[in-house]
Amino acid sequence: MRIGLIGTGRIGTFHADVLNRHRDVGNLVVADMEPARAARVADRIGATFAPSVNEVFAWGVDAVVITSATSAHAELISRAARAGLPCFCEKPIAVDLPGTLAALETVDRAGTVLQLGFMRRFDEGYVAARELVRSGRLGRLHTVRAVTSDPAPPPAAYLPLSGGLYRDCLVHDFDILRWVTGREVAEVYATGSDAGPAVFAEAGDIDTAAAVLTLDDGTLATATSTRCNGAGYDVRMELAGERDQFAVGLDDRTPITSTEPKGPPPCDNPWPGFLERFAPAYEAELDAFVKVVMGELANPCDGREALHALRIAEACELSRAEHRPVRLAEIPGGAPGA
Repeated sequence: MRIGLIGTGRIGTFHADVLNRHRDVGNLVVADMEPARAARVADRIGATFAPSVNEVFAWGVDAVVITSATSAHAELISRAARAGLPCFCEKPIAVDLPGTLAALETVDRAGTVLQLGFMRRFDEGYVAARELVRSGRLGRLHTVRAVTSDPAPPPAAYLPLSGGLYRDCLVHDFDILRWVTGREVAEVYATGSDAGPAVFAEAGDIDTAAAVLTLDDGTLATATSTRCNGAGYDVRMELAGERDQFAVGLDDRTPITSTEPKGPPPCDNPWPGFLERFAPAYEAELDAFVKVVMGELANPCDGREALHALRIAEACELSRAEHRPVRLAEIPGGAPGA
């Protein structure tokens, strides 16, 4: 199998390494808007260097993996669809609803595959949590608490392009909340703060956010995020039911210290970032994509899943701006399955 990879930044380079050593990928073609960067990656791993994106599509690849800048995602997804190629794309499809809907329409018309990179769906802890919820062991699920905390802010130049904390970061929590519980978000109430580094206010963004989400069966969920968690990278989910409760992401690398005399010892090796924390999940989702291309697996994360998560993020942005609860029915894009 010959796969074209477009984008060789941090996540793109990681994906290139994974795909290049995959047993079913015979050739990896690598391109980037900065050709010299792609050339370095290709030379290091023994992949084929493409001077531009045009060559990726012209050289007869069997599938495309998109890890470029967010602003290019929708156009590249549409181009892959028009070429009849299965496509894997890191989230998001686009930073806004119109761009997302347009790309999805192109994929639908072409009848091609679009798999989105929500890697938490492939993490062992979240997979186990989903199975526990469905097994009934928790009883009636009444509370979910989701946390995503970055150890340090991203580069200032990235912030105006990111779409904001809800769309860029918490969108993972919104997706995994739907996936683990099997429920839809009916209403949100969100707030945020830009009291941290000045670059956030200057970019019109926030550095810390919190949202209360009411699911369609009455389950209550909270989702919090910050770009300024100096203790380390912290991603967790707690699920509480009438019979039991469980936590995802609670291990000896969770950057949290107990104040209890008999609590666990302080973590001395916290997760430094998302690539380290979710490395096995990233590998698993790419392996799944290869199986999808080979016809051995149904698409485990269709592109429309990104639309549903983005609609929740849009509702949170509207709630924060207008200081009110927002029903998901207010957000364009249609109901799940539409």
